[in-house]
Amino acid sequence: MGFSLLPREDQYFALFTQMSSKLQEASKILVEMMRASDTDYDSLSKKIKSVEHECDELTHTVTTRLNKSFITPFDREDIYTLSVALDDVCDYIDAAARAVVMYNIHESDEYAIKLAEIIQKLADEIAGACSHLEKSKGHEPHLLEIQRLENEADDVYFRAMAELFKTSDDAIKVIKWKELYEILENATDRCESVGNIIESIILKHN
Repeated sequence: MGFSLLPREDQYFALFTQMSSKLQEASKILVEMMRASDTDYDSLSKKIKSVEHECDELTHTVTTRLNKSFITPFDREDIYTLSVALDDVCDYIDAAARAVVMYNIHESDEYAIKLAEIIQKLADEIAGACSHLEKSKGHEPHLLEIQRLENEADDVYFRAMAELFKTSDDAIKVIKWKELYEILENATDRCESVGNIIESIILKHN
């Protein structure tokens, strides 16, 4: 039976799983927030902020561990890049929630709801892809779905912007919703980046 005298630091896979579950948690609250009209947005935003803080701490744990690890399951730079990319998604979910509170938005909007729902689906696919990182197989359906969902988000974003500028004469409303749509669309872009990073890690190590 072969064994290594130098144990590999396989806790990274568990940390990525924990980070992806934080994305699922934050995106679920974001969908609840976008679907609700004139609810207690402040408390929901605080819940997301708390999850985002936990995600930050996990990123910090990855970085700290990288500085101490002798052997890592894949390239240090890739481990760091993936942890930062996962944290970025959580940051954008938090930014969307904060924008709703900051701009004093009191109504739900079909496009914002749809984008939040796509982010939630993307978070589920990221969790699926992360769960296959260690074995380096079974990830393909998740990565394909991430691409498809991101394309769907682009379509929703362009339709939202087109309708906003076509139907609203209220400059303040345009500024508020344009900003919110952009943050939500940026979150989906970051999800696509996570998928690309996972794909490149697996290609390198297969």
